[in-house]
Amino acid sequence: MKAWHWMLVAGVFAAASPGWADPSAEQKPGKDQQHAEAPPPFKPQQQETEGSVTVEGQRIAYRAVAGTLVLTPEDLGENQEDKNAPSASMFYVAYFKKDAAAEHRPLTFLYNGGPGSSTVWLHMGAFGPRRVVTEDDRHTPPAPYQVVNNDDSLLDASDLVFVDAPGTGFSRIQGKDADKAFYGVDPDGKAFALFITKFLSQYGRWNSPKYLFGESYGTTRSAVLANLLGNEAAVDLNGVILLSQILSFDNSADDPQFNPGVDQAYVLALPTYAATAWYHDKLPNKPAQLEPFLEDVENFALGAYAQALAQGSALPAAQKQAIAEKLHAYTGLPVDYWVKADLRVNGGQFEHELLYDTSDTTGRLDTRFSGPSLDPLSEEAEYDPQSAAISSAYVAAFNDYVRKTLHYGQDQTYKPVAELWKTWDWKHQPPGAHYPRPGSVNVMPDLAAAMKQNPTLKVLLNAGYFDLATPFFEGLYEMRHLPIPDALQKNIEYAFYPSGHMVYAHAPSLKQLHDRVARFIADTDNLKN
Repeated sequence: MKAWHWMLVAGVFAAASPGWADPSAEQKPGKDQQHAEAPPPFKPQQQETEGSVTVEGQRIAYRAVAGTLVLTPEDLGENQEDKNAPSASMFYVAYFKKDAAAEHRPLTFLYNGGPGSSTVWLHMGAFGPRRVVTEDDRHTPPAPYQVVNNDDSLLDASDLVFVDAPGTGFSRIQGKDADKAFYGVDPDGKAFALFITKFLSQYGRWNSPKYLFGESYGTTRSAVLANLLGNEAAVDLNGVILLSQILSFDNSADDPQFNPGVDQAYVLALPTYAATAWYHDKLPNKPAQLEPFLEDVENFALGAYAQALAQGSALPAAQKQAIAEKLHAYTGLPVDYWVKADLRVNGGQFEHELLYDTSDTTGRLDTRFSGPSLDPLSEEAEYDPQSAAISSAYVAAFNDYVRKTLHYGQDQTYKPVAELWKTWDWKHQPPGAHYPRPGSVNVMPDLAAAMKQNPTLKVLLNAGYFDLATPFFEGLYEMRHLPIPDALQKNIEYAFYPSGHMVYAHAPSLKQLHDRVARFIADTDNLKN
């Protein structure tokens, strides 16, 4: 399996360059540390600045805090006498509207995914007060990059806290077996829950309306986190905002061929294949409008296509040929390719094959992007043209901004992405289970438990039509299959955009995303106007 298939990050390289590592800033955990001298304990840091942003004509003055909160061995339930017990220093940048009472201001915690991604993408591309400008669907030229006032910053609706996961960005871990203490579905959720409760205490925000905003694997984290906060920390959330969702990894379009007999991923990816072919003018008979076309594809995917796949080798040859012809009409891939693929084409194969006549590969995170295939004869895409097109702009812009404007990190290395997938523990113990479950991660029970125990909790799912890392129809399917009473389905709202995984990388979609999220917060914050 290609490493980058697991890197469900927003706009980052599939695997981080080893040159980004900062050996002096992070102790390598492991058995050797049992006899090594204990590192000095982490100390919280805090650097304050002031600024302003203009959002839709409204000037908002804010106080910015760049700093760290420390998760101590005591927080983690470790032996306090063990000087080499694991601990973490979690980096954040918080923006507080000036002269606003805490109980009258919503508070939103934002993070990207990976696992192994920092939150530079949401910070510099979506909702921070400054935004880096990138090309819409092609490669952004090298530096100097343009950083501008973010007209769509979410500071008009909420105070914001951008958090880097342990081991990413400026966040660090240390101590014996620290990787086991932080690098896994459940340890990661616990770390973020501890961070949030510590933050609420430090900044006096316990009585503020509270929101989670997770992207990509950050949506997986949000499901776990919503359950932990609500049912273990007694923190009822007002809302959970999901962007580019994946809650059940059996639904991933990356490598379903390694999970034969489970065909759902092929079904849920098909509408994104169709949207991509529509965008690149590869359909035999391209319809004028995308949305009605996708509705037709969705009905076919859940109907005739799913039924055909369910038959396996019992599918009659004539019916198989008819389905392949329909798939050709919806995706532009040749009929014989679909037949040879046994009607099952994974995401990497589609990315490589759609533009085969030009030897180009489409993006994965955003299939509107394309670039020269590294190997025109390979079976699957070998890189993501979208990541290659915009990652440098985000990384350079944030490194410049955090040091020159926020005055933080002068002697530190910022890790946009770390290869945490190499040691990530994918085992997960869902609510009600007596032990971590084997098999693919599925955190749908976690979100369902949070919603059932807090029936006022609202959820907003945002997704891009051209996202093949976490296809939009996958998120819709998962929400429709949450184990919750029908009455709670009304607590879920949906918004879809003509963009990819990083919805905000498309400027018109960024404005739509801002307006939709701001309205969601205003509708659920329980504040009297």
